[in-house]
Amino acid sequence: MADDHTHVQDFFSARAADWDRRFPDDGPAHAAAVGELGLRPGDAVLDAGCGTGRALPALRNAVGPGGTVLGADLTGEMLDEALRAGREASGTLLLADVARLPLRAGALDAVFAAGLISHLPHPGQGLSELARVVRPGGRLALFHPIGRAALAARHGRASSDDDLRAEPRLTPLLADTGWRLDAYTDKDSRFLALAVRAG
Repeated sequence: MADDHTHVQDFFSARAADWDRRFPDDGPAHAAAVGELGLRPGDAVLDAGCGTGRALPALRNAVGPGGTVLGADLTGEMLDEALRAGREASGTLLLADVARLPLRAGALDAVFAAGLISHLPHPGQGLSELARVVRPGGRLALFHPIGRAALAARHGRASSDDDLRAEPRLTPLLADTGWRLDAYTDKDSRFLALAVRAG
């Protein structure tokens, strides 16, 4: 497992300094996806795999000053960029593996995860841990600012039903890890899967 994590850390460490410049227009898409998470003032929410923390301001706006916003990432360089951008003003940053979070069971109302699932070495373990820290009835948003086909094309590949984010694969994976898929959108302009923590 350490080798899997090293690969992910190396990938993102090398890209951290340029991350926000490479994707400068993603902010509104993140904010729109956060808006569909159903957060209320005072809620506690985690941005899992927060990277440079681009979703943290939208999450803070959603939960208000009395809410709790956490951003967890495995890569210190990404969190350094979040600090440079001043995004710690919107939430607490944690250097942590989303498969082993330093949170008590049921502590959160929701999890936002942008681009996370395809970078989890063991997706089932990661989604199970996210379910552990969310209360029954809480929500999960798996988000990407472009859809599966557009992302595959960006990387010179065809879209595949073997992709973890394909609905026929994602639905049972979520069900096996404590979630129920509630809504699914996969179009060129965005990918968003919303799930509810099973009771």
